[in-house]
This record gives sequence, structure tokens and C-alpha cells, in this order.
Amino acid sequence: MALSTHVPDLAALELLLGVAQEGSLNSAARAAGVSQQAVSARIRAMEAQTGVTLVHRSPRGSRLTTEGVMIAEWAARLLEAAAEVDAGIAALRADRRARLRVSASLTIAEQLLPGWLASFRAAGRVGDADPEIVLTAINTATVITHVTEGTADIGFTEGPQRPAGLHGRVVGHDRLAVVVAPDHPWAGRRRPVGAAELAATPLVSREAGSGTWETLAAALAAVLGPGSSRAGPAQWLPTTAAVRAAALVGSAPAVISELAVEDDLSTGRLIRVQTPELDLRRTLRVIWDGATSPPSGVARDLITHILTHRDQRRGSRQKRRPAK
Repeated sequence: MALSTHVPDLAALELLLGVAQEGSLNSAARAAGVSQQAVSARIRAMEAQTGVTLVHRSPRGSRLTTEGVMIAEWAARLLEAAAEVDAGIAALRADRRARLRVSASLTIAEQLLPGWLASFRAAGRVGDADPEIVLTAINTATVITHVTEGTADIGFTEGPQRPAGLHGRVVGHDRLAVVVAPDHPWAGRRRPVGAAELAATPLVSREAGSGTWETLAAALAAVLGPGSSRAGPAQWLPTTAAVRAAALVGSAPAVISELAVEDDLSTGRLIRVQTPELDLRRTLRVIWDGATSPPSGVARDLITHILTHRDQRRGSRQKRRPAK
């Protein structure tokens, strides 16, 4: 229910209660640390707003009217409730500074966040108190749900697009790789695998709703058209580590983040299959709900730290590039 315009604000009611407790305008002014003229002017403004005479003024001094006493009593109850709200807000702000709930897609949770969090703590960005950071590793679709429903303060997603209705910043980029074990028939072929052939092949991949699955689906649809048919999966696995393990034993071609198999590709434990028709790049984002700026407290400090290090790494790479 909307309040009428006749209800004074809390500061005005607090001043009126001070007059009731101190017994006069002059005493209330001293207690509030303002002039008696300022108190008198505020009381007159409240009388004009409420349409009720609050103070009886006479040559011998001022005192609250019967109506003024009644409103002061109501104000006392309202101010007590407001003090409880104020204390609750302070507790929530303190909790936000002391505890951060993070939901992250599995690739980011497994490959990037451990390093980000370690360098964040080492940088001393968290002040004197070491905050509790609660990390939940799930697929991208569930990350979005957590942030939207408020069960996570921030989320990290991987996919071609920023989730609708949420704000975010780009924290990095990744690329999917189609990989096989060295003894797989595709390991030695010279010609690349086309989009149609890949779509017709049962693959080991993350489940629907994951950033991996969404990125692959978007890449195939861009070449073959929306609604094009695909073979059923060889395996849908719930974690990036499980997809990597399945690829290493050679059960079927696997689609996985480059970040997760970088060492395997360099040592030859896995072989990358060339798929030039497909754009398997994807964007890594941090997302949040509410205002356009990141949530205050530890969340904002962590995001700032990640973005600063991203920009520093980008600058270092540019400096290492040879001049043309």
C-alpha cells in the first residue's frame, strides 16, 4: 500500500520524537546538534505536511499538542522498526563482504578460477578479513538460473551469447577442439572433417545446457542450417574431466575446451581433428543480476582483479609480437 503525502520522512519524525523526549524545542535542538530555529522550521514544515498542529507555542515556551504527542508515539514505533531494518541491512552488507557465492561453468571452474582465486588472495585485495568464497561448478544453463534466482552473487559462463536479462563482462575467450586418441581413424587422415560428417558422427561431449554443447550446436547450425539433423551422442558426460578421460581411452571423437587438453595435444596423447568449416570460438563471461555495475564488495573486487590481469596479459602478448 502506498503511503499518502501526509506522512513525514523518518528524519522529521525522529526530530518530533526528540521534542517529546526532551520536553522543548530548545532542548531537542541541543540534543540534535542544530539550532532552535532549524527545529522550529522543521516542525512547521511537518505541520503543513500533516495538516495537524503539533506544537503549542506560547511566551512561556513550546510543548507538543495532544495530536503531536500521539504522532510522536506512533513515530517511536516506526523508528524502532526502521532501526531493525537498518541493522539488518548492515548485516547483509557485512555478509556480502565476508562471503561470496560463485557459480561457474565447469571449464572455467576447473581450468581458470583456481588460478584467479589464488592470485586474488595473494594480491591482498580482500582487506583484513579473508572472505569465504563458495564455488559451485555446474553447466552454463544452471549458472544463469542461479544468478537469476539469487542463489549466486555472480556467475561465470561460456557460450556464444550473453544471457538475456543479465549484465556481464567478458573475462576471456576459449575455443573448442575436436580431439581423438592417436589410434582413432581420424588421427591420421589428411583431409579435414566437414560439418556434415561431424554432425553424423556420435561424439563424446558435455550435456545439453552446457556451454560446450551450445557452442557446438550453434556452430553446426551456422553451416548446416537450423534444425539440421545430428547423430545421437556416443556419450554425454557431466564434467570436462570426464570428457577428457573418455577421449584419452579412444571411445569416440570428443568435443572439449582447448584449455582442458592443451597438455594432451602438445604431448600427442590426443590429436586435434581439423574442422575449418566450424567456428568453435566462445566467449567467457562473468554475469550478475541487478545494476549495470558489478555487485559491491568482494564480488566487485574479484571481477576487477580478473579484468586487470586479463588486460595485463593482453598487453604482454602485444609487446612480445615482433614488429612488421
